[in-house]
Amino acid sequence: MGIIRVGIGGWTFEPWRGTFYPEGLRQKDELNYAASHLTSIEINGTYYRLQSPKSFAEWAKAAPEGFAYAVKASRYCTNRKLLGEAAESVDKFVKQGLAELGDKLGPILWQFAPTKVFDAEDMAAFVDLLPKSVDGVRLRHALEVRHESYRDPAFIALAKAAGAAIVRADHDEYPLIEADTADFTYARLMQSVEDEPAGYAPDALDGWAERARGWAKTGDAFVYVISGAKIRAPAAAQSLIARLG
Repeated sequence: MGIIRVGIGGWTFEPWRGTFYPEGLRQKDELNYAASHLTSIEINGTYYRLQSPKSFAEWAKAAPEGFAYAVKASRYCTNRKLLGEAAESVDKFVKQGLAELGDKLGPILWQFAPTKVFDAEDMAAFVDLLPKSVDGVRLRHALEVRHESYRDPAFIALAKAAGAAIVRADHDEYPLIEADTADFTYARLMQSVEDEPAGYAPDALDGWAERARGWAKTGDAFVYVISGAKIRAPAAAQSLIARLG
């Protein structure tokens, strides 16, 4: 059985102050609080800019044993016409300090634009650029594709050959590709609503918990409540954690 980790995207969001974070909690203590109440966080600041090794080391220190961060890859790697030409950007991204997370490094999320159409040759060239490790730390890769053309069996075969997970996206406009292509599963739940105290209705959360248990039979599972009614993301994640025991 794999380990199921559940979390949110980032940890700095003003509406969480007084809802998820206790009143009066210092902003510099928010990561420590979030990491102690969840089992994973998807770091998204790395999508916009490079971070320092010191920052990664501090993030690792703030989280308890058993916690894992997913790291969202730089937009300069994935938001380009030819993915196969991203070698320099990929190299800069993985060498910015990811290894400082050590055993708290979960998967890297490579997110592609909704307008990015599947091109088998170009995607294969991109996947070939993804390293298996950095400074002795294993790297696991998850591909979030958001165009219907990726339902192509050739894409699924390509991901499986590379051992990269295809992100399971709970979203009305993005394809939900149910394919086991790696030794872990990565899911992003993006349809939470503010009218539900826990973001999702109880039966929906029960369903996601059951699916996560199924994924864990073949490897680790990473589940993130992202987007939708963001103010409800921590409550949804905590409700899932409670259901999973």
